[in-house]
Amino acid sequence: MPLHLERIDWMPSPPLVPDDGPIDIEHLGRMTLGDASLEREVLAMFSAQAASLLSMLATLPPDVGALVHTLKGSARAIGAFAVADAALDLEAALQNDSDPSRALGALEEAISQARTAIDAFLRRS
Repeated sequence: MPLHLERIDWMPSPPLVPDDGPIDIEHLGRMTLGDASLEREVLAMFSAQAASLLSMLATLPPDVGALVHTLKGSARAIGAFAVADAALDLEAALQNDSDPSRALGALEEAISQARTAIDAFLRRS
């Protein structure tokens, strides 16, 4: 029996983990039990909290560790995992007495991306 071979154009595989961008909307939906109104409220609160905490973190106050820890927990709760990871990196830098400037810059970028995604989400809903 002859084999029939055809050329098949290459297609990229889908990601193994969905990339919802800066906010994992599925995770947010699970955390809010699918309540769209609660999703909007939680996202708005996180956006405001993240901006406020970031401005406080810029001066590296004595309670910087607690502020970063709060931000990390809030980020995980809404599915802003890049923010949570960046906060974790900043926590590690602070605990290791390393220069926190690079970790703080990464956290600023992650928060900026999350807040942009949140603004877009809130405009759509």
